[in-house]
Amino acid sequence: QVQLVESGGGLVQAGGSLRLSCTASGSIFSFDAMGWYRQTPGKQRELVATLTIGGNTNYADSLKGRFTISRDNAKNTVYLQMNSLKPEDTAVYFCNAIKWRVVRYDYWGQGTQVTVSS
Repeated sequence: QVQLVESGGGLVQAGGSLRLSCTASGSIFSFDAMGWYRQTPGKQRELVATLTIGGNTNYADSLKGRFTISRDNAKNTVYLQMNSLKPEDTAVYFCNAIKWRVVRYDYWGQGTQVTVSS
């Protein structure tokens, strides 16, 4: 059973920074990619950033330069460093992991709330 546990969310003022963590129950190399998504009430979950097993990254265009995804293999943890936060970054952030085994399998964490005050 795959488990992804997020932490690091909270309340921060605009312009501040937060680092989210996502720790997997097993080796993160068992996944083909991991990433972060976010969701606000009434809206679809949207991509924030992804990191493939090969180390390739992908970011939502609007977040490039402010957010950075990284990983610590020894800790089975993926991070999302968020800088220069804006009120519109307020959302529930979800960790995602993907396995491709003929079909795509998605695994999700429980989400962590990030609130940016103006």
